[in-house]
Amino acid sequence: MEFITRYVDQPLLDCGAMALRTWHEHTRQSPQKLVPFWTLFVILLLLSATSLFLAGTAYKLTFAALLMLSLPSVQMLTLGRTARTYDIRAYRALATVAIRKRETEWAIRLTVLFTSVVFPFCIHVDDQTTAFFLIGASLWFALIVPARLYLDAAEPPPPADDGRKVSSRATMVVA
Repeated sequence: MEFITRYVDQPLLDCGAMALRTWHEHTRQSPQKLVPFWTLFVILLLLSATSLFLAGTAYKLTFAALLMLSLPSVQMLTLGRTARTYDIRAYRALATVAIRKRETEWAIRLTVLFTSVVFPFCIHVDDQTTAFFLIGASLWFALIVPARLYLDAAEPPPPADDGRKVSSRATMVVA
């Protein structure tokens, strides 16, 4: 277990924290907005791949499915379910949730990660259209679900608005 934690889980959590920090530094937006943007980016890539490989009814069905999968992210970005301002209070709330998720959802993160790695290899159908649809579904699952779990459990970046530095240990004590 320690091997998996040290060489699989912790590096992915560090990558998630680095992605959140980079996102916040470049956009000055809340780290909560990275997940919907990532979801929409992956869906856009799948839509472009769908237009290359599918046609007719299969394309329309896949387009509709991807459109429905994008609605929660679009709603989150347009209706503002994410925090509008990212200040020290929002940082502490995100850090508290991340610490809780990091400690309690370890098995869930690894199960989803290994499932997403194995899932594309479990597909075997004779119909080419169905095979493309299932490969797209497995790619969507592999690119969206583990990323969301690791970004939710990663250490959020401190807010850059007032220049105060906040450590995660201080946040844990305050929370």
